[in-house]
Amino acid sequence: MAGFLVVQTDFGLQDGAVNAMYGVAYQVEPTLNINNLTHEIEPYNIHDASYRLLQAVTYWPAGTVFVSVVDPGVGSTRRSVVAELKDGQYVITPDNGTLTYLAQYVGIKEVRQIDEETQRLPGSSESHTFHGRDVYVYNGARLASGKVAFAELGSVIPTSELVTFPLIAPSQHENKITGTIDITDIRFGSLWTNIPVDFFKNWQIEYGQSLLVKIYYQGVVRYQDEVVFGRSFAQVLPKEAVLYINSLLNVGLGINLDSFSSVYKIGTGNDWTIELTKI
Repeated sequence: MAGFLVVQTDFGLQDGAVNAMYGVAYQVEPTLNINNLTHEIEPYNIHDASYRLLQAVTYWPAGTVFVSVVDPGVGSTRRSVVAELKDGQYVITPDNGTLTYLAQYVGIKEVRQIDEETQRLPGSSESHTFHGRDVYVYNGARLASGKVAFAELGSVIPTSELVTFPLIAPSQHENKITGTIDITDIRFGSLWTNIPVDFFKNWQIEYGQSLLVKIYYQGVVRYQDEVVFGRSFAQVLPKEAVLYINSLLNVGLGINLDSFSSVYKIGTGNDWTIELTKI
């Protein structure tokens, strides 16, 4: 029985690229169960591609194959890899940092380098700018359908040799917590931090309690206010800010019925840090 294939790209849906990838996968195995993670990653944004995998991968069963194509280095010497995660899912992607969050928070069991010359869609050898179709989804479909084994896709490379980008760990002290704003809840504009719920448990923070929140961009304060901790957005009035625990069990910061990131012009990544202080 064919398995699950989940596809993520920065291609959008305004042209035929994603549809062509689907066609290749169905030619490999017409009974494949193909799903979209997202095709709306900001072009070339490897960081967000990495985080969106973290957001979704662990909720899929062992054996699920993820194909992630955010590939600004397509056609260069960057490697194509397939990773087996500790819980049994697989990810096929360029080795360009896309596996960073999974390596840090999920765990990678083994990585193999895909030979782009031999493990590719037949008849595509003269195409050098669409590895999403010719290499990644082609091999993802083969792996998900059982037509090729993980070990047959290439030689093992040490996980320590994977390309990654730096992640800054959150920290907790007696009266202060610091972290980074990893990503936004895009449609609603809430900020998702890397601060785990356990930090609030350690502090014994209760719903209705307020904390002083400061957000910095490259060390310069961009937001400062007292914000209440709520179970959900409904705990505050419309247009009011609220701290909450998001679906990944990290601290989030949003506005009831509005976009925090848009209202206060807040971005994401290591340059954007957040500081929570007991009042």
